[in-house]
Amino acid sequence: MMRNAQLLEDLEAEEIEPVPRRRGFPFKVLGLAVVLALVGAGLFFARGPVSEDSPAADNRALTDTDATTKAIGDVSNALTRIFTYGPEDTATAERAASESLTGHAATDYQRLFGQVKQQAVAQRLTLKTHVVRAGLISLTGGHAQLLVFLDQVATRAGKPSGTPAAAQLSVTADLKDGLWRITEIKAR
Repeated sequence: MMRNAQLLEDLEAEEIEPVPRRRGFPFKVLGLAVVLALVGAGLFFARGPVSEDSPAADNRALTDTDATTKAIGDVSNALTRIFTYGPEDTATAERAASESLTGHAATDYQRLFGQVKQQAVAQRLTLKTHVVRAGLISLTGGHAQLLVFLDQVATRAGKPSGTPAAAQLSVTADLKDGLWRITEIKAR
């Protein structure tokens, strides 16, 4: 206790010099903030507004919820139907493809599905497809680009072949007669 008292006396006896004040410090910070704000405003106005002719102005993917929902729904339903089949029923998938696909997508599907039909019967192959998530990248007029994530479960001769396989597709679709028809499918 005696030692603490001695320390307190020593501290009180010691002259503490005041910390020198920085002159102009708040004004420098304020000046820097004003300069940065002016530069930011200048860059913003120099860029100008988004032109009505720019592709960004035409993209309704985030602004037209009804069209977005319709495009995602039509494409998701089509992909589920064209990539779901069994050994006794490949005709349903083919019919769905003829209704939902056009252009390159239809040509590629027909070419590949001819081989799949033979394997489906020979191996008693069943494929079930479920769209996990789909998102619209762009929607301009009657043209849409989507990113779609699928889960697919295959069975051979009634025996599961493992866990669901994930697939990621880049899909292009066009609106025709009130229905979004897939024009291109690319695996990612």
